[in-house]
Amino acid sequence: MNPQLVVALDFPSAALALPLAQDLVGLVPWVKVGLELYLAAGAPIVEQLKAKGFQVFLDLKFLDIPTTVAKAVRQACQQGADMLTVHAIGGGAMVEAAVAAREAVCPATRIVAVTVLTHLTAADMPWVSPPLSVVAHDLACHAQSWGADGVVCSGHEAAAIRASAGPEFLLVTPGLRLPEDAPGDQARVVTPAQAVRAGSNFLVIGRPITGAQDPTAAVRRIMETLTGAQP
Repeated sequence: MNPQLVVALDFPSAALALPLAQDLVGLVPWVKVGLELYLAAGAPIVEQLKAKGFQVFLDLKFLDIPTTVAKAVRQACQQGADMLTVHAIGGGAMVEAAVAAREAVCPATRIVAVTVLTHLTAADMPWVSPPLSVVAHDLACHAQSWGADGVVCSGHEAAAIRASAGPEFLLVTPGLRLPEDAPGDQARVVTPAQAVRAGSNFLVIGRPITGAQDPTAAVRRIMETLTGAQP
């Protein structure tokens, strides 16, 4: 599949998120609703964004016992999420319960498992002996065997995961920056073009777009960098 841009609407209110989303109608196919916006605006924000024609990536990163996660997945599917996240470290029973709940409510909703968050480095996890790239790769392979549609991974791990998981497994990559952008609170960053060359399908980008003086121009500039970047 061609890489798709996902704009992260990381805002503290619908009043701030929806006008920017309106400017992006017809320009990007996906928007992401994370914890901040979801807690501020509630479930209606998903319906409001879908009414504008977006597919909605509901990024709440479920991590709990299998029964609780299954019930949360049911709610997210019923609210119209087109893609949602669970943590791969929740284990096989949890991910499988999430997938089963999805199948019962809305089989089209994609479930992607978070591997290693993009702000983390080895210094943040001294109790982990393998390199983070190995941890992310192993979690991705397990998530695939448990039935997840894909994983969330940094661009640093995408190529190795793609090689192991094959062409149909979805790779969602956040922590993307253009060369002129500051990394901010992200650590394992790559450019959008690098992520695409590594095999990423979904490019999640927030502040380089939402913090730009002209967000639509920022989107177009990012899309220009992807020309010829297919692996």
